[in-house]
Amino acid sequence: MPTQRIRFRGSTDELDARLDLPTGQPRAFALFAHCFTCSKDSVAASRVSRALAQQGIAVLRFDFTGLGGSDGDFANTTFSSNVEDLHRAVDHLRASYAAPRILIGHSLGGAAVLRAASGVPEAAAVVTIGAPSDPYHVTHLLGEDRERIQQRGEQRVLLAGREFTIRRQFLEDIAEHHLTATLGDLRKALLILHSPRDETVAIDHARRIYEAARHPKSFVSLDGADHLLTAAADARYVAGVISAWVSRYLPDDEAEAPDVRGPRTVHVAEAGQGRFTQHVTIGPHRMVGDEPPGVGGDDLGPSPYDFLLTALGTCTAMTLRMYADHKQLPLSGVEVELGHEKVHAEDCRDCESPSGRIDVIERVIRLRGELNEDQRVSLLRIADKCPVHRTLHAEVKVRTRSA
Repeated sequence: MPTQRIRFRGSTDELDARLDLPTGQPRAFALFAHCFTCSKDSVAASRVSRALAQQGIAVLRFDFTGLGGSDGDFANTTFSSNVEDLHRAVDHLRASYAAPRILIGHSLGGAAVLRAASGVPEAAAVVTIGAPSDPYHVTHLLGEDRERIQQRGEQRVLLAGREFTIRRQFLEDIAEHHLTATLGDLRKALLILHSPRDETVAIDHARRIYEAARHPKSFVSLDGADHLLTAAADARYVAGVISAWVSRYLPDDEAEAPDVRGPRTVHVAEAGQGRFTQHVTIGPHRMVGDEPPGVGGDDLGPSPYDFLLTALGTCTAMTLRMYADHKQLPLSGVEVELGHEKVHAEDCRDCESPSGRIDVIERVIRLRGELNEDQRVSLLRIADKCPVHRTLHAEVKVRTRSA
């Protein structure tokens, strides 16, 4: 997916951001808030954002003040300043592209989007991933340093292998925010994603958020995932769940409906990950193409020949259905199974080429219903008349030009 680097003004300083875009027109824009002391390039933020872009949702992920590539001093930040940074990110999207319809927050970023959501009227849905029900919960990560911060005013602490300066103002500010007391007025659809094995933010926080919020609300257990979603499969799963769930809360735009009067353009672009992975856009539909591991791919999607067989198989089944309906045949179901291989011409008794290698597609059709033998024969004969079958047997010219 194409990614744009963006800089915009936060609550006090310039913030660094990335906008992950789909190859086609975005279905919607989303804003992703990362976890405490993390960055926009964390495993969860980057993988979930890119996976959502594959589903047609443009995602802006940014570094809070003093983190990652953003300017400013982290020691001067508070939970309130993080919420203000979120509002500035929303303002930037609203002015430059479109206001976010979806707000997504991971860990403390989830608490921040819950706090900020009421100030984003365009947002229809909020998603939290491993979020605490009380922002003050994050202070347990400070351990014994919490007392030193209160006594001395500030303290260097070790978090996730890195040192940060935490000041008393951070503790005082975060203690004033009580999310559960205000979640009843969220007035947006809420999706809560949380792992039962989360050792950083216990699953009980998800329960408290769910009980405090009003419908529409949903909970999905991230069984087996860790707090940071370090496994790529977990991040892809989260993105898939968000994409499917949020579709109910995105507007239906008739202007973006496919034009059925003519052929649609297929757009293929390298994904920028793996050796062969491709992003495929066909009108409003998005999918991934790849090769199996045996030929150097990552098997993240169908191979080119898989797509070819899919075209023939779907066309066959549709043609049989149209014919059966027209002739009022008792066809209750169709299944088409296809396979492809290359064989030597001398091993193909019904092939016209006397030498070389021949492409052979085996097509097995299962017809269900109370059909007599003549009806079955007629349907199998009609299968050879499907448009894709005719194209494969006709003269085909591919004209190539530089874009």
